[in-house]
Amino acid sequence: LDPRHRPPHSPIMFVRKTQTRNKSTAESYFTYRLVASERTGKQVRQLTLLNLGRHFDLPQPDWPRLCARIDALLSGQSAILAEPDAIETLAQRYAARLIDARPAPTPPGTPDPAPSLACSLALAPTPEADFAEVDIASLQLTRPRSVGVEAVGLAAIGWLGIDRILLDLGFNAAQRAAVAGSLIGRMAAPGSECATRRWLRGRSALGELLDEDFDAMPPMRLYRASDLLVRHRDKLETMLFSRIQDLFALPTTVTLYDLTNTYFEGAAAGNTKAARGRSKEKRSDCPLVTLGLVLDASGFVRQSKLFAGNAAEASTLQGMLEGLAAPKAALVIMDAGIATEANIAWLKQQEYRYLVVSRERARQFDPAQAVDTLTASNQTIRLQRVLSEDGAEVRLYCHSTGRETKEVAITDRFAKRFEDGLTRLAEGLAKPRAQKTLAAIQQRIGRLKEKSRGIGQHYEIVVTPDDAGKNAVSISWTKTPVEGSKLTHPGVYCLRSNETAWDAQTLWHTYTMLTDLEAVFRSLKSELGLRPVFHHKQHRTEGHLFITVLAYQLVQAIRHKLKAAGEHASWASLREILSVQQRITATFRQRDGRTLHVRKATAAEPALRRIYDALDINPAPGGVRKYTA
Repeated sequence: LDPRHRPPHSPIMFVRKTQTRNKSTAESYFTYRLVASERTGKQVRQLTLLNLGRHFDLPQPDWPRLCARIDALLSGQSAILAEPDAIETLAQRYAARLIDARPAPTPPGTPDPAPSLACSLALAPTPEADFAEVDIASLQLTRPRSVGVEAVGLAAIGWLGIDRILLDLGFNAAQRAAVAGSLIGRMAAPGSECATRRWLRGRSALGELLDEDFDAMPPMRLYRASDLLVRHRDKLETMLFSRIQDLFALPTTVTLYDLTNTYFEGAAAGNTKAARGRSKEKRSDCPLVTLGLVLDASGFVRQSKLFAGNAAEASTLQGMLEGLAAPKAALVIMDAGIATEANIAWLKQQEYRYLVVSRERARQFDPAQAVDTLTASNQTIRLQRVLSEDGAEVRLYCHSTGRETKEVAITDRFAKRFEDGLTRLAEGLAKPRAQKTLAAIQQRIGRLKEKSRGIGQHYEIVVTPDDAGKNAVSISWTKTPVEGSKLTHPGVYCLRSNETAWDAQTLWHTYTMLTDLEAVFRSLKSELGLRPVFHHKQHRTEGHLFITVLAYQLVQAIRHKLKAAGEHASWASLREILSVQQRITATFRQRDGRTLHVRKATAAEPALRRIYDALDINPAPGGVRKYTA
């Protein structure tokens, strides 16, 4: 840039290479700084504008072109000739960092402040008026970056004290910033760690709020932060849930336990827990891994654990609950997949209360002894409470009209399919070349029963042989529903509990907490990127899932506060509202020839403002930052 055409008071920039040494390891290395030489009266001062780090790899002959391009961007001048991509990318990045209102330039040798998770989220006072005479035609709007999800995510990190917990566990500033980036990236744009890094570098203003340069973040930092989280998993979960209990005054009287699984993209040959099993996403063609969660009644995670993809649900309960130090009177709620007789006996031995879905197949329901209750959607559920003979356990038989309609439709469909199969067999006996031996016909009837989903037990089938007793001549059947089955008692299911003092309505409404756990799994999978898993190493898989669980804790804290303010939207809906707000740089040319850059967030729209007000967050995250060149 020709010095004659430079705006007044514009400093001359250059890159300085300095050799330094690590005091602990005595390792010698070079660091790079963007330095400005500025004349003040008869003196020339050199001020550090940016610390470029030790991984600045632009060839030295290109340094002057880089500095000239940064100066041009800050001065609002268009490039005469297009610069190479490497120079243009770095120039845009460093110019944006300068505009993002770093602290005032410091003399060389002054240590840089450590990154912090603190940001301007508190409600800020109204700034004083600041006037400037500018050329409206010179206005440019550049570098839009999302800031809404980032603001509420950092607020939740502050409420839950995650930064303090990580500091106590030995995480340094860069590692804590990487963890914040991973968690908020999972909340805003669910994906792999690689996708999160792209989001942090190219779409998010989180680096501005954290005063962290994610553009310069090495590719492995997010992965190593994930490894550290897994290493401290047990302590982190314990400390975090303790903080949640204090913050929201949660009683530890109810424990919800269930498992889900997710699938891998690829063979996952390096993961010993990747195994084929029954996939809840119908992806049995892929290796699976199972995630177990223990939650409290408010939906916060108390403990999580990774199991093999083919782990039997019933075998995981004891290992998960033994380390929780839950009070003996805690109530454990779980579904039929885990509620085996052995697990119920263990719960009794450990003096837990339990409320589980019964695995018993026999159904019963007496409408004359039933009472009614209403669901959250005003649907009527009929409840029959039956106390065991020894008075130690109560069974609650529940009848749902909606469930009855669904089960009747299902059984009718399978019954028709079964009867159609029998009809085809009977009609086939009249064909000359059809197999007619008794053994062949019985075998085909057996296959029909196997595919009937239990409907075959309700039919009495008679195969009439010929006089020789070798071949079948006719098939007849009679439908005789088995008592206590889905066919005779559609819409009925049974709960078991040793909480014998509770009435029917209390038992049922307490059980419905388990549906909240199902909502948790839906949120983890669809809203927070639990599936699929792209990692091949086991510890990286655990890190990916654990980051998702921690991100869920932040989301749950946000939604818990919003529910108290009357806002009950899902995270997907909240994220859509939050994603509208951006931070943008407005650039003007002033009358005196200098260039004014103003970076601030777009105004919060009404729906977004209500969220910020409910959470007590500044509606203009990051504040206003100005830079004059």
